[in-house]
Amino acid sequence: MVKHQPLQVYEKQVFVSFVTGIYGCRWKRYQRSQDDSSRWECTWFIILCSSFFLLLFWAYFWLVAQNDFNDFNWSVYNRSGEWRDETIPILASTTVGFSYITFLMILALFHISFGQQLNLYWVHKIGVLATLLTTISGVISVDDVWGDEWDILLVSLQSTAPFLHIGALATVTAISWLVAGYVVRRERSNFQVMVMVTYIIILLALYLAPLTFTCPCIMDRHGLKHRPDIIGRRGAPMLAPENTMVSFNRALQHGATSLEADVTLSVDGVPFLMRDRTLKRTTDVNKVFPSREREDASFFNWTEIRSLNAGHWFLETDPYWTVENLSTRDRSRIGNQTVCSLVEMLRLAARANGSAMLNIRKPPPEHPRYRSWFMDTLWAVQKAGISQKRVRTVTWTPDTDRGRVRGFQQTANEKLSIAEMKQRGITSLTLHYSKASYREIQEYLANNVSVTVYPVNEPWLYSILWCSGVPSVSSDAPQVLQKVPYPIWLMSQSAYSFIWIASDLVSLAIVIGIFCFQKWKMSGMQNYNPEQIMLSAVTRRTSRDVNIMKEKLIFSELDNGLSSTEELSLYPENGYARYSHGGPSH
Repeated sequence: MVKHQPLQVYEKQVFVSFVTGIYGCRWKRYQRSQDDSSRWECTWFIILCSSFFLLLFWAYFWLVAQNDFNDFNWSVYNRSGEWRDETIPILASTTVGFSYITFLMILALFHISFGQQLNLYWVHKIGVLATLLTTISGVISVDDVWGDEWDILLVSLQSTAPFLHIGALATVTAISWLVAGYVVRRERSNFQVMVMVTYIIILLALYLAPLTFTCPCIMDRHGLKHRPDIIGRRGAPMLAPENTMVSFNRALQHGATSLEADVTLSVDGVPFLMRDRTLKRTTDVNKVFPSREREDASFFNWTEIRSLNAGHWFLETDPYWTVENLSTRDRSRIGNQTVCSLVEMLRLAARANGSAMLNIRKPPPEHPRYRSWFMDTLWAVQKAGISQKRVRTVTWTPDTDRGRVRGFQQTANEKLSIAEMKQRGITSLTLHYSKASYREIQEYLANNVSVTVYPVNEPWLYSILWCSGVPSVSSDAPQVLQKVPYPIWLMSQSAYSFIWIASDLVSLAIVIGIFCFQKWKMSGMQNYNPEQIMLSAVTRRTSRDVNIMKEKLIFSELDNGLSSTEELSLYPENGYARYSHGGPSH
């Protein structure tokens, strides 16, 4: 005679099987464990978390750096000599890597929530390590090629900080469920104390973070100044080839009040518009003058320059992914563009009752017009019939040459003190957005100094400069900024203070509630009598609702030894196993 024991019965756990199967290839119940994870697996979890946060930083950087994609490609071109859009493979790999690591991160958090042992599958370990190393190499490469761009992260926080704060607060509040479940365990350890202290410090830092924010758009809407004027930087280069007549026309059509161009002097003294030192990127010089494609553009005469096509490169490379939206007529017109002279651009600005900003590159010392470059430029301005007061010059020359450009509105492209500006006779500044802080802009405006910020191609950057009171911006995308009739967000200080304090209080209440619930739940489990635990379901269940695991069957015998005639019989109808000795049981 034996003692009959109930057969252990398990309910299906489809979601848990999915989580453990995808994360660690543990699809069966007997493969899973609720024991503490090994140090090796905890190390891989730390590597996974590091990869996630690094990719989160990397993805955010490229999201806000869209404002300067053209400058990035230009930097790469200056190094490699070949023009191609390098942002496409970077964005594609970042999207894939971030999605993959985020998915694994979510699965890992589910493991912790369900109390399952972490056991990352070896294929995922290779994938995580490869993604981490690729991201690190990308960060190093960008720092080498485009190191100044890191400044955009701090600038972007002037627009995104309030929203990132709310998102981070919600995330850390949700993580309190996992932290509480780990900390309130019956066993106490130094590591648990360290986890709790670290979590409290992070939570308090988030609660007080808004004290460090500098957001121009947190202001009284009655103090908002007029909309900044838009300067077409090299025209509208996203819609037509840069520094061409069709590009300048497009800029004026999309609301630009001024035109900006890069001026170079030909060998016979004709000022023409060209950004690069060579003609290779934006003309067909490699076909017309193949032996001179790397020669300085200023050593060509105007006849040679005028014979080059300045539009085919735009249609072939499609630098801004806009060519497919062009009509057949526009493509034909762009395909017939030639290099634009300074006189042509100034005449267009004069007809539109606009102004011009000229970035003048002084010829090299061996150039025949080295000593007469200013007179040649002045002659072009006078020939165009535009008032000198409507022409601003940013001369790439030392201060010794500034006295020669009197008559024009002189502007500096570096940050200067008020005293220095008065001494040099400079009335306006043209600054990169990373060099113009909110406080400095306010100081310049208070001293009647006009400030133009460049390049401004995204609505969020245009909005914070608008709130800062900047009178004008230089943009490669006037067609984008034209669609921004008002800052994308504007909030009073009192309204934001209410949102900040309310979100902190709600978060604190939720965190305290979660810790109390986890403590109550744990105390209830500790007070429960283990003898009351049934191995089988109390209610009757059909075979479709339960899985009977025969390998888990446990039985005990009262007699010494079992004969060969022992039999095991199962009765599925009541969910129990019965053992008989020496013959069938009655």
